[in-house]
Amino acid sequence: MNNDRPGFTQEVISRRHFLAISAAGTAAVAAGCAVDPVTGRRQIMFVSEAQERDLDRTWSPHQFSADYGAVRDVSLNNYVAGIGGKLVAVCHRPHMPYNFRALNSIDVNAYTFPAGSIAVNRGLLAELGNEAELAAVLGHEIGHVCARHAGENMTKSILLELAVAGVAATVSVKNEKYAWLAAGLGGIGAMMLLCRYSRDDEREADELGMEYMVKGGYDPHGMSEVMEIFLNLQKEKPSALDILFSTHPLSKERYETALARIRAAYAGLTGAEVGRDRYMDHTASIRRIKPAIEAMQKGEELMGDEKFGQAEDQFRAGLRTAPDDYAGLLLLAKCHLAQKKYAAAQAEAERARSVYPEEPHAVHVCGMAKLEQSRYDAALADFSLYGEKLPGNPNTLYYKGFCLEKMGRKEAAAQEYEAYLADAPDGEFAEYVRARLEEWGYIKKAGA
Repeated sequence: MNNDRPGFTQEVISRRHFLAISAAGTAAVAAGCAVDPVTGRRQIMFVSEAQERDLDRTWSPHQFSADYGAVRDVSLNNYVAGIGGKLVAVCHRPHMPYNFRALNSIDVNAYTFPAGSIAVNRGLLAELGNEAELAAVLGHEIGHVCARHAGENMTKSILLELAVAGVAATVSVKNEKYAWLAAGLGGIGAMMLLCRYSRDDEREADELGMEYMVKGGYDPHGMSEVMEIFLNLQKEKPSALDILFSTHPLSKERYETALARIRAAYAGLTGAEVGRDRYMDHTASIRRIKPAIEAMQKGEELMGDEKFGQAEDQFRAGLRTAPDDYAGLLLLAKCHLAQKKYAAAQAEAERARSVYPEEPHAVHVCGMAKLEQSRYDAALADFSLYGEKLPGNPNTLYYKGFCLEKMGRKEAAAQEYEAYLADAPDGEFAEYVRARLEEWGYIKKAGA
């Protein structure tokens, strides 16, 4: 890894720096103030717009790949981007580098990074019923960007002296970063980076999202309808919303507030766009395989309960309906990995790789399967390719080093291990890596 990479990594305010600012008095703290783009009021903000952009650019590709990449339906991605573009044109921060995409993930979820890299998963698109509802989802995420909620939350963490010091791209629990970066993978549904919003954040994003969708020509009832969908799903299949609700807390109060806002602020609105037919046309490819998506969702739930045999049955059922589904093939591969069926895992990952050769997630799963079969040279080739396709995952350095170590190439392994420690000194493999480097004489033992 290149430790000299510019941007947020170098600019983030450490705890030591924050304490120095505090000691310097009010004038110095004022230097950390900014104007809220929505309210126009001054606010303390220790995350600059340039840092928001860098954070987004650095981490969004990893999360999008963890969610199995963009759907290969170009028309659908263009459709989602077109709706997002309408809302960006009327929002409070239209100059940010927004981009919109539909992802292959089966989770019912949508999320944004600080500078406007916004994703909506297939699992959510399968539940929505019209364009106004999609506009509500995208408007809500744009609202988080415009209100700078990620930057506000990071600033609050600094003010509370929480453990964000020196860790550029973590928000709550720093090792969460490595948990979802490890092979794309570890999670039964990847947790989003930077998206742990408070109820107040959610209310503000609801209000802004409704404002933007109305200005974009959409019926504001789309917002209340989305909330009603979520509340119904919470009763019918709550596990499908675990990821969404962990980061976007929903309550009946938010739904009722949305209805009240429609009656108070938008009562006279007529002729607003709903776009049901257009939405149905563009999402036909997803709705056609909704039974497969639902089977895979059940499989994920069973994986979470460590009922791997039953999960495998669900993934296979989904793949009977959608045999070339990239996410389904990789979910089955991971299920095989969990059962130590490494050759089978490799076979499914290779199938996924042939289905979507541009997307790197399958490359990493192939590497993991080969690693578990002690095929270290082949695994090294996959991890190296993954690092080329999607640089910046520190665990790739570890896996490359481990393969090299097992192949007896100690010097090359040490180079990868040193790069890993430089990039992730507190990472999940740091203890093992440090011990190896000490044993080999590349670094001194602590206290020596």
